[in-house]
Amino acid sequence: MTRNVFQTLRHPLFTLGALLLSAALLTACGEAPVRHGTTAAGASSSAIKAGNAAASMLGKPYRYGGYSPKGFDCSGLVYYSYARAGVKVPRNTDAQRKATQPVSLGNLQKGDLLFFDERGKHSSHVAIYLGGGTFVHSPSSGKRVREDRLADPYWKKSFAGARRFLGL
Repeated sequence: MTRNVFQTLRHPLFTLGALLLSAALLTACGEAPVRHGTTAAGASSSAIKAGNAAASMLGKPYRYGGYSPKGFDCSGLVYYSYARAGVKVPRNTDAQRKATQPVSLGNLQKGDLLFFDERGKHSSHVAIYLGGGTFVHSPSSGKRVREDRLADPYWKKSFAGARRFLGL
């Protein structure tokens, strides 16, 4: 009882097996690759940890030059939050801006930095994006670390751009 190749190819079990194998291969090829250290949405795990660390500092006092839970200035909160995520970043706002790459508003991810022009100074204030249009920052003297909305008229007017640390 020998079979030739054509009889084997027409056998129902062979056909079913070929269909299942094809489906498996197509499904595997259709998935987007996930880079090491990123989530399926694309945000790096370090950026997410930094966002979480910043959010955990809500209510801490503003302190000029501060970069610890005793008190934060805006860039100190970024510095501290990324350090808690195991990433060393520059300490001041200008250096943080220079160490990051622009990101469009439509591609914002948790942990991205938001820069604002305040008191006529370019990118003088920095915050960490949390998602859903919200961010955490240490606003100014006499205030505390807080969460605000990017759509708020004040922040919308002074928004200077979003940026992201690459290579995390």
